[in-house]
Amino acid sequence: MLVTLPNGEIMRRLSIFAAVLAMLALGTAQAAVPPGQPEQGPGGKDYMEAEVVKRVIGTAEQPVYIFHGKSTPKQARPVVVFFHSWGGNDPQHFGGWIEHLVRKGNVVIFPRFQEVNRTRPVDAPAIAARMVREALAALANDREARPDIAQVSYVGYLAGSIIALDVAAEGGTDLPQPKLILCLMPGGIAKDAEDRGIKLADLSKLKPSTMLLVMNGDQEHAPADRTGRLIFTEASAIPNSNKLFMRVASDRHGYPTLSASLVSPGSSKAEYATDKIPLPPSAMPQDASKPAGKRNPARNSAAHKALGDAALTGSQHTLSAMLSGNLTDSVDYRGFWKTLDLAIETAAAGRDALALKGNPALADMGSWSDGWPVRRISAETPKDVVPEPVVAEPEPAPVKTKPGRRRR
Repeated sequence: MLVTLPNGEIMRRLSIFAAVLAMLALGTAQAAVPPGQPEQGPGGKDYMEAEVVKRVIGTAEQPVYIFHGKSTPKQARPVVVFFHSWGGNDPQHFGGWIEHLVRKGNVVIFPRFQEVNRTRPVDAPAIAARMVREALAALANDREARPDIAQVSYVGYLAGSIIALDVAAEGGTDLPQPKLILCLMPGGIAKDAEDRGIKLADLSKLKPSTMLLVMNGDQEHAPADRTGRLIFTEASAIPNSNKLFMRVASDRHGYPTLSASLVSPGSSKAEYATDKIPLPPSAMPQDASKPAGKRNPARNSAAHKALGDAALTGSQHTLSAMLSGNLTDSVDYRGFWKTLDLAIETAAAGRDALALKGNPALADMGSWSDGWPVRRISAETPKDVVPEPVVAEPEPAPVKTKPGRRRR
């Protein structure tokens, strides 16, 4: 039966409906937004360099990407060596962070120690150590780069954390000892001689003065937590006062949400892609019968076929693909970037991880636009505990989460 409403009732109901729509629109428009990059200080945009020089040394097969400010420095620049994840060997994945570090006054060295599907994990630490050694030698008298080898920091991401530790522990006396090692979501350690992971070096060789940091997010964190405990235990010469475990927290208070996942250290920037930075000549012998620019047939020989343990796993493919599209947000500015800036300053001053932990700026993540504080970074000094065994898959595939409001 069709019911006809009086005109007055129709207008009343339409008014109510319009009011509800207006309230919903107002709520969306007024949703809290996360804080942006600080104006100054650690993680901030008070930069001393306006432009970044991007160049490569080494060979086309094993390039070392060098990034430094364009201006002629009045004093030597601190050095940050960035060890990429397994399969994530394109500096584009961390272009935003690299640019931040350079414009803050550092020289960034990015050794591409892995040829995907060709480099075996067991060979990677020695390759990386050689590349860093050759890069520092090539830059020793470079007036534009002017690296300060007394102020060197290592940053490793996922399997790159293990590479960084191995290079620091067993890279040789001709490599400067890093004042700081920051391990981001560490993983990829070989359980035994038959495993396809990276063998962990004797970390007891690390100097006691080395500040050792492990930093993880609150998503997919269990494997990296276990690896972090193992690292702290094995680095027995470093006192607990110079070790720190930090966790960045996800926050869904407003929109866009903040996610502290496995890929959150990535800050993709197209200008830093490998195809945008000219490579040096190939070290492979050239076949004069082939036109220039054609792929070298020597690379198609059996000796260069992909080895089984050099191939990427499905999760590594997924991680690398997600890194290429990862956006830069407050988790970068106020989490990873700020932490590294603070740690470099603290280590350069000869202070330890306890001093870093005691700095109130470390935990502070700023506030949402409505004044609600963003969830803070937690920082803990490790205790003398026996680590849990390393699991078979220390680098799980990231899980995409749906945005939603977190219950407080």
